[in-house]
Amino acid sequence: MPLLSWFNREADLTRAALAPYRLLEPVAGLSYGEADSPNMLIEGDNLEALKALLPYYAGQVKCVFIDPPYNTGSAFEHYDDNIEHSQWLSMMYPRLELLRELLAEDGSIWVTLDDNEAHYFKVIADEVFGRKNFVSNVVWQKKFSPQNDAKWISSSHDHLLCYAKNKSVWFPNPLPRTAEMDKRYKNPDNDPKGPWASTDLTRAEHRDRDYWGLVTPSGKEVFPAKGRSWSRPKENIEKLKAEGRLWFGPAGDRMPRLKKYLSDMDGGLTPQSLWPHNEVGNNQEAKREILGLDFKTVFDTPKPERLIHRVLHLSTHPNDLVLDSFLGSGTTAAVAHKMGRRWIGIEMGEHARTHCQPRLKKVVDGEQGGISEAVGWQGGGGFRYYKLGPAVFDENRHIRDGIKFEHLAAHIWFAETGSARSTRAKKEAFLGEHAGTAYYLLYNGILGDDSKAGGNVLTRRILRSLPKFDGPKVIYGEACDLPEEQLHELDITFRQTPYDIKAR
Repeated sequence: MPLLSWFNREADLTRAALAPYRLLEPVAGLSYGEADSPNMLIEGDNLEALKALLPYYAGQVKCVFIDPPYNTGSAFEHYDDNIEHSQWLSMMYPRLELLRELLAEDGSIWVTLDDNEAHYFKVIADEVFGRKNFVSNVVWQKKFSPQNDAKWISSSHDHLLCYAKNKSVWFPNPLPRTAEMDKRYKNPDNDPKGPWASTDLTRAEHRDRDYWGLVTPSGKEVFPAKGRSWSRPKENIEKLKAEGRLWFGPAGDRMPRLKKYLSDMDGGLTPQSLWPHNEVGNNQEAKREILGLDFKTVFDTPKPERLIHRVLHLSTHPNDLVLDSFLGSGTTAAVAHKMGRRWIGIEMGEHARTHCQPRLKKVVDGEQGGISEAVGWQGGGGFRYYKLGPAVFDENRHIRDGIKFEHLAAHIWFAETGSARSTRAKKEAFLGEHAGTAYYLLYNGILGDDSKAGGNVLTRRILRSLPKFDGPKVIYGEACDLPEEQLHELDITFRQTPYDIKAR
């Protein structure tokens, strides 16, 4: 597979792995609504925030939607959007790697871009997600009238590139039918099966075996046009005729057409790759939505709520987890909240406080802009606000003072198993069993004893107090007083903290 090269590429390939594992510290004064809400608004650099989420949410995110800087050189007020091309790729590549780890096996990622970087992005996304997992390049009509000051061609669209984590198990939900679509179904022959629309029963290819005369109800024999043939075997068409599923015109003497009944359309519509503005909104609509929130300043390129609604409708169900690591003005989180999805939003610097947090407070209070009326939103729920705290390890790979047991436990569990540890997991030395191996952590006096011969050191007494497990065991601790022969006999692998703790 062709690979894209850019300045500093080799360093960028390891940037995600080398990013520190930082803590997420709650900010009670900026949280809002239900105290036990699973929704998270995170302030800070999104590379480090994504890394901080891995031990708790790896493999759990059903949909990622991001609207990163387009690299247009337009000097956005809220983002440095004048990033040199290689720097833009350096920013995106490691973040894509982390986003992929956070995605569920049946999850998907959707990325909005314009022509400046979309095609380069696809090449690096093919590398990260695998070209076989590319789903579609959706074209969104962001403008509906030409820009008369355009020098060459007025751009009316953006790209919305979609990848699945595993395309073999990810499929989009169908789109709901509209009243306008249903109007196309009629019932001129009073068919007891109800309204129907008709489709051609021939194919644009001549096949001798499928070229024969069909007798209509009027007694007239009809044949496919020159160069065409019937699209189904003779016995199938005769069966359809007997079942009354063919339409031969009011007098029963025309070429037959196959009836498609409205009652059979309950499964909805297959989404297409062209999304017109009248279906999912446009730039002007998005700007009006943000202006309606009475912010002093607004992002120059917000996305309309209807666009995000379409993405989340196709890719999620209620209570699924949605992530946006370039949250901007907070649209993804707002739409996810109104649609009953759990969400995590990441935004850097003051914008998390000045734009996202106030907007999401309004949503919890029942704000009625955007899709609110369409989805029946009346308010409720809440979110917890977090900022990035210190790294779990210092520059010498020592555990920092003050790191809590649950933070180190989550890191070790993820490093060992590649899976997330629940934020509600019990605070106990036995972390759990994965693939036939049990994992334990002796740290911060978890067993109630901080002395050298106590809770953080593996001794015979401590071993007897640990939950029993019939199989291989991995035990982390400050030191081990058991001889190597006994460890081998008991099928125990001892790992010393912090030296044997590996980053994943």
